[in-house]
Amino acid sequence: MGKKNLELYIHIPFCVKKCGYCDFLSFTCDERTQQDYVKALIREINYYGPMMKDYEVSTVFVGGGTPSWLLEESMQDIFTALFGNFDIRSDAEITMECNPGTLTARKLLVYRNCKINRLSIGLQSANDDELKILGRIHTYDQFLKTYEMARVAGFSNINVDLMSGLPYQTTEKFVHSLKKVISLKPEHISVYSLMIEKGTPFYDEYKFDAVKQEAGMPTEVLPTEDENYRIYKETQYRLKQAGYEQYEISNYAHKGKACRHNIGYWTRESYLGMGLGASSLIENVRFENRKDLYEYMDASWDGTNLRSSADPVSRKAQMEEYMFLGLRMSQGISRADFEKCFGVAIEAIYRDVLEELKEEELLYMQEGRIALTDKGMDLSNYAMSKFLF
Repeated sequence: MGKKNLELYIHIPFCVKKCGYCDFLSFTCDERTQQDYVKALIREINYYGPMMKDYEVSTVFVGGGTPSWLLEESMQDIFTALFGNFDIRSDAEITMECNPGTLTARKLLVYRNCKINRLSIGLQSANDDELKILGRIHTYDQFLKTYEMARVAGFSNINVDLMSGLPYQTTEKFVHSLKKVISLKPEHISVYSLMIEKGTPFYDEYKFDAVKQEAGMPTEVLPTEDENYRIYKETQYRLKQAGYEQYEISNYAHKGKACRHNIGYWTRESYLGMGLGASSLIENVRFENRKDLYEYMDASWDGTNLRSSADPVSRKAQMEEYMFLGLRMSQGISRADFEKCFGVAIEAIYRDVLEELKEEELLYMQEGRIALTDKGMDLSNYAMSKFLF
């Protein structure tokens, strides 16, 4: 019997500067603390490695924070520990998030030697005024230099992140950014809509506008709901014309370049998160690491005081996740896979919901698959909420 599949996520929580919209577990930190953190992270890698001998790693994703802010020697040490402890497939997709202004030619060379084969670069906007509003540390020109350095270093699988729905953004301004990115021909483009999250400076500044936006009312600073819809449709149209396939609500890729790691999340593959606050899902048990930096670094590594929670996922919750995560993808979900996973036909659980959404032209069923229509993608939050009860 072959080994089971596993994805790895490595969290690097450090940033040069915290952006005003960001609610991720990230913060600025001095170099000494970063090095102490890396030592703790490697202890965790050494702890889990022997426990995961029945698994083969298909993807690794280093996220943050800004992983590229870390010293290259530290990144080298992390990957030496990963390859020394886990059975990582020779064709594994290994992604690292990075931001312009934090990369050097030497770092990129080290990443290549670490067998990192995919970069995800956080541009967010090609308009410098929008980058300033977001609190980004870079300009568009700095992004271009970073992108060119990555190509020269030999990276042939690059994602570029863009954000829509920014303060004062119009469809025209967003399309300007999109066209510039398309002209660079990255293999993958992610377009995420700005979310105004509690606990962020953006929430304090824009929360009333966000409420108006959600209610479909005129807004003062944020784009209206109608403007956001126009931006979304322009994104779909222009990326399709440029040869990108929309394989998920926010993600577009050239053929064969879809992000395998994210597809693993949406299809509920087992994944192990290591690092501060990292989440895991192993054999339908979900657990999460502590979020206090010093508690994490002081953990005794018997695996118990490292975690802040560990909860089995109920069968009902597994089904709900299977549906609302799977339907994020353009190809939708497989009826046969659902039955294989849960031992029951999908209609036995969701017949009424499926019929209702089909009647509303939000969902279609063909060739053994169930997927959202174009209209369903536009109303995805509504459609997917129907599977939660």
